[in-house]
Amino acid sequence: MDIAVGSGNPVKRRAVERTCPDASVAAVAVDSGVSEQPTGHDETIAGAVTRAERVLDAGDYDFGVGIEGGVAAFSAGDGTDETDLYLVMWAAVTDGERVGRAAGPTLALPARIADRIDAGEELGPVMDDVLGTDDIAKNEGAAGVFTGGRLTRTDALESAVTGAFAPFRCELY
Repeated sequence: MDIAVGSGNPVKRRAVERTCPDASVAAVAVDSGVSEQPTGHDETIAGAVTRAERVLDAGDYDFGVGIEGGVAAFSAGDGTDETDLYLVMWAAVTDGERVGRAAGPTLALPARIADRIDAGEELGPVMDDVLGTDDIAKNEGAAGVFTGGRLTRTDALESAVTGAFAPFRCELY
């Protein structure tokens, strides 16, 4: 089976390889069609689906996989109109006819990070600035930092990719 993931990020490729260990997985950078910092589930899903469709069209593959990380605001749950900002991640898989979609874990952003995202910055560079790192998105990611390394970005994305492959692995769909 030949699969292409619509990104040059090695973390995203590893997530697909771990989900489909017997497949040949190519990483092909394609545009997501959404902003650099997707906001909300709708925009994040749209980016994942667009990547999956575009990478499938980029070559002779059985499946195209798109993975997109974003941020989304949810009620603070304290009875006020306040919201908290969360890291969200979505994956999409297509064979050209059907599309499977699934989310990975959702993690609350610390206030000092969320404030900068609300001000228009992108999560990856903010994390690099706060941590004094370079390209955290290609390593443990924010998920790894926030969970003390117990859940790496690869782990988190693997769960989304696994869920997105469900319609292709289960007859109930």
